[in-house]
Amino acid sequence: MTRDTPPATLAACQTKPMLLAFSVAPSGVPADPAYAKAGGDASVQDAVAAAVRIVRESGLPNQTDSMFTTIEGEWDEVFDVVKRAAEEVGKYGSRVSLVIKADIRPGFSGELTAKVDRLENAITGQS
Repeated sequence: MTRDTPPATLAACQTKPMLLAFSVAPSGVPADPAYAKAGGDASVQDAVAAAVRIVRESGLPNQTDSMFTTIEGEWDEVFDVVKRAAEEVGKYGSRVSLVIKADIRPGFSGELTAKVDRLENAITGQS
């Protein structure tokens, strides 16, 4: 964890690292039948794989678990990745569901792993 001088405004926060967790999934019948599985519905697994591929190719620090993908970076670069991932998932259905949770904490970077490290230390009683 690194601590910088905190900015005074949200606009200034947008140039500092943030964590953004998102989940994206298609529903409905894709316009292009090449993206449909048997029965015509979207393939959630294939769509999520396409979204995660975009995240990993971005070069931003990231982590995927069974529910969310978390990315660390500056506001514009993080939201650009989420936008491109949602657009890609849109190929797999007529509708896209997108859930976003962000931790905007000016002055901190490396939080993708540092937050978990602090939690583990608290669990084991280490300071």
